[in-house]
Amino acid sequence: MKSTSDSFSFKTLLAELPRGEPFSTADLVARGVSAFRASALARSGWLIHLARGAYMLPGDTLSRDGALAFLARQMPGLHVGSKTALTWRGVRQNLAFRETISLWGTRPQKLPDWFTQRFPARYQATQLFDATLAPGCGLQPLPNGRQDLLVSVPERAMLELLSDLGKTQSLGETRELVESLPSLREPVLQELLAHTTRIKVVRAAATFAQEMQLPWAATARQHSDRLGGGQRWLAVSRSGERLDLRRP
Repeated sequence: MKSTSDSFSFKTLLAELPRGEPFSTADLVARGVSAFRASALARSGWLIHLARGAYMLPGDTLSRDGALAFLARQMPGLHVGSKTALTWRGVRQNLAFRETISLWGTRPQKLPDWFTQRFPARYQATQLFDATLAPGCGLQPLPNGRQDLLVSVPERAMLELLSDLGKTQSLGETRELVESLPSLREPVLQELLAHTTRIKVVRAAATFAQEMQLPWAATARQHSDRLGGGQRWLAVSRSGERLDLRRP
């Protein structure tokens, strides 16, 4: 195990560590602080131990985006998606008193308690797309946002929203959000739909687009026909709401 450097100075460490976000044991080791020394500093109150391999500075306040960027370095594919991504990109309907952040990733994991206690969040690893979709397709930082925090673009966020239909999303709110979307970029939507594997998602996209006479209705219908399925897709949501998605 690498030991703490003889030239270690906590004042120097304070100047180097980020504010508003956690840091990992690896971050400390890179600055000359061994894992053993980090534990000792936490026991002495010089660092706050959040969880295994995660620390913050005493008196610091974690920011939402700083904490998310830290998690994104620990959890493969983590990004802000679905309704939250739409909200952050300016598309919203019902304003919650306290936002529940919708997070997506590539493998099932549990969000750490230190994060959810500060920022109510929901995480899922639902696979909407096949393995041939280019990594990062439909994921971008917010304009003027942190470059290490990816947020679904509207086209991908809409498909994630449709995946949540009947689970965390009601039919009424989902319909309103889809209707209030600005003009979607059809080439981006076409690429994402070409790799979408879930019948419910493409069927809902095609149904809503046809009902609302949206410009991308033909594209959505093309991929609904590609995936096929019966003439009707029926399900009952957790709230008892009946979802009846007919083939357009």
